[in-house]
Amino acid sequence: VKSILWMKGGWRVYISGDHDMYDYIRECFSADGCQAFDWDYFSNIYERPFEVVYTDTLPEAKDSPRPAGGHFNGCRIGFDAGGSDRKVSAVINGESVYSEEVVWFPKTQSDPAYHFDGIVSAMKTAASKMPRVDAIGVSSAGVYINNHTMSASLFLKVGPEDYEKYVKDIYIRAAKEIGDVPLTVCNDGDVTALAGAMSLGEDGILGIAMGTSEAGGYVDMKGNITGWLNELAFVPCDLAPGAMVDEWSGDIGCGVKYFSQDAVIKLAPAAGIELDPALSPAEKLKVVQGKMEQGDAGARAIYETIGVYLGYTLAFYAMFYDINHVLLMGRVTSGEGGDLVLGKAQEVLRAEYPELKMQVNLPDEKSRRVGQSVAAASLPQIG
Repeated sequence: VKSILWMKGGWRVYISGDHDMYDYIRECFSADGCQAFDWDYFSNIYERPFEVVYTDTLPEAKDSPRPAGGHFNGCRIGFDAGGSDRKVSAVINGESVYSEEVVWFPKTQSDPAYHFDGIVSAMKTAASKMPRVDAIGVSSAGVYINNHTMSASLFLKVGPEDYEKYVKDIYIRAAKEIGDVPLTVCNDGDVTALAGAMSLGEDGILGIAMGTSEAGGYVDMKGNITGWLNELAFVPCDLAPGAMVDEWSGDIGCGVKYFSQDAVIKLAPAAGIELDPALSPAEKLKVVQGKMEQGDAGARAIYETIGVYLGYTLAFYAMFYDINHVLLMGRVTSGEGGDLVLGKAQEVLRAEYPELKMQVNLPDEKSRRVGQSVAAASLPQIG
């Protein structure tokens, strides 16, 4: 139930059949249950009480797929908000004429003006590289409904009152600083999948961005974005009782601790690598990446371990998604480490799950780091 909720979203769970199972799940997903974080989260983003109900007849699934991006006419800004850096691209008729990355620390800032000023600064920089701005596309971690920020870890420290007042419409207000142009805000995972669909020219793409967290996205077999949450960071991938704990949800074994910079940092001691506690998570990742470049055996073991995690987890994801291709992106996959993650994941899939025919891919280095901002620029439809 937890996996399906974080993959697809919803505020009501229907259960048919075994009454004891129904009672147990309802107790778990309640204000006082073991999944109280999930109960509260989904109540908030859908703005209605989360509930588990019993039924004799399960209802039909209601999906709302829509065509995914791929619009490149005109002068466009693509903005990608990550937890450690923000990226922006100026795109004219499908060609990126300017891209930049800027380090920032949104997760530690309680003043929403910090986030707003950073977003506007990036957009204005991109706008200055083009004769005009026709549309703005945004890729950002979190849950977005009608371009409104319903929930996002980027604004973790912003208080509830300021969140409601300044964060829910932050991208709408930032875009108006540039002009009254079409705006589309999408979950960064969906934009990862869109980037994959565009670069491969195929559909059935599961995109996974390994950065500050684990972002997921999906383009279905018909080339549509599904409207699912695809919040793979909270989907369980390790059932061991002693699995890593996610600080935000308090749950164990969630993807965020296995497919992000957190995974690299957590594995470092076992690999014999000491990291200065004073460094930021992004800086700690860079230390390990530096050792990787020097041929350090411990650093190699870290990336190979993450690759093994990924191989088994992809087989689990395949229970819920129809997958032709998996596209890996994000800072963790930069450099030779990404090749090791890819190789080990492919090895596990070949050895353990030969019936799965999915291809696992890495884009080229530039696309890995800035590709999402360029893909984001293609989101809005103009004309």
